[in-house]
Amino acid sequence: MSYVPSQLIQKKKRGLALTTDEIRWLVNAYTAGVVPDYQMSAWAMAVWFKGMNDDEIAVFTDAMLKSGSRFDFSKLGGPRIDKHSTGGIGDKTSIIVGPILAAAKVYAPMIAGRGLGHTGGTLDKLEAIPGFRVALARAEFEKHVAENYFSIMSQTEDICPADKKLYALRDVTSTVDSLPLICGSIMSKKLAEDLTGLVLDVKFGSGALMKSVNDAMKLAQLLKTTGEKNGLRVIALITNMNEPLGRFSGNAVEVHECYEIMQGKTLLENGHDFYASTRELSLELAACGLLLAGRADDIAGARAHAHELFNSGAALREFEKLLAYQGPSDISKLPHAKFSRVLKAARSGTVQPMDSEVIGMSCVELGVGRKVVGDKIDPAAGIEMFVRIGDNVKAGQPLCRYFSSVESKLDSTEKMLAAAIAVGDGAPERLPLVAKVLS
Repeated sequence: MSYVPSQLIQKKKRGLALTTDEIRWLVNAYTAGVVPDYQMSAWAMAVWFKGMNDDEIAVFTDAMLKSGSRFDFSKLGGPRIDKHSTGGIGDKTSIIVGPILAAAKVYAPMIAGRGLGHTGGTLDKLEAIPGFRVALARAEFEKHVAENYFSIMSQTEDICPADKKLYALRDVTSTVDSLPLICGSIMSKKLAEDLTGLVLDVKFGSGALMKSVNDAMKLAQLLKTTGEKNGLRVIALITNMNEPLGRFSGNAVEVHECYEIMQGKTLLENGHDFYASTRELSLELAACGLLLAGRADDIAGARAHAHELFNSGAALREFEKLLAYQGPSDISKLPHAKFSRVLKAARSGTVQPMDSEVIGMSCVELGVGRKVVGDKIDPAAGIEMFVRIGDNVKAGQPLCRYFSSVESKLDSTEKMLAAAIAVGDGAPERLPLVAKVLS
């Protein structure tokens, strides 16, 4: 059956729910080029204003999933778990979570993304390792998952093509931040992995898409409901992105941090272990994955199992197997930036809440991310944090180090970082790393 696009736009503009058949036709017709961009952008804007109910979102997600092909890992006969983050600064946990799951003999097929806006991308980080490959053929990815439990690859052209086309349209029509459209975009790609369980890391704060805990909760609940309506078990963590995660933000430097963490190392300075937040969040996300996989009866048992696999070196061995499978790659040859500077405190006082989004944009300015699609990534660029929110500092004390392979990029970054990391009076509130859990 065929529909008139303008009538579907009008229906949604009035706040009415579209039927299952109407949503499926719209997605398929847009993917096939029958519905033009200008009409789909009008529909997306109507959704931005009027929203979609849970059933509409579930059907929309399924329609985008079925616009392309999907993996079939059911023959493996075991649980398949992935973890997805809504994006943050220094957010590198997939590099640790995947190996922990693999060490527990849990299949972890991960289709990851590249940097988007001010947030980093797992693929860009891993490609900083000389020889590491993320552009895998489907058959190779399936073989790696079957033999090695854990593999990570970039999205192929045949996975959720409707989402790829619609996302590009949303990006230029100011409809990226529509919760129903975000939900459909994320969950269609995760469902394509043929998972049995998904752990969501939904960020809140200055460096996140959702600025408040309540807004992050709304998105997390939508994602969880949509996954469950499509037969997927979901646990969602609401986590703090009011300051960068861990010590480093960048590509090679984040891989280096994860590798040192898996080797059992700490980085103690100014009364902090600067690796603690990366380690803590990775272990918590992995524990939720183990719980979904049935490797423990409750979250306490899952945490104990995750810590055991981590502390024994089993996760490190799985990561090193990944380097061999998707290489051969040499992590000892991670690139180092040629130029660096240190930002120092202009006055004595207390480190105030940071503008993590500006810190993320500073990373992009240094070359960590892309300003436009064709930009070349600088794998060595990044930022190293020396302070956390609430630290007392003296005038002239280093706040962070920033580095790049192009010296001129340091000039344009200095003022951005100085504005993002402020020192003032009074003790700011420090929110927990994990604010809430939806299980």
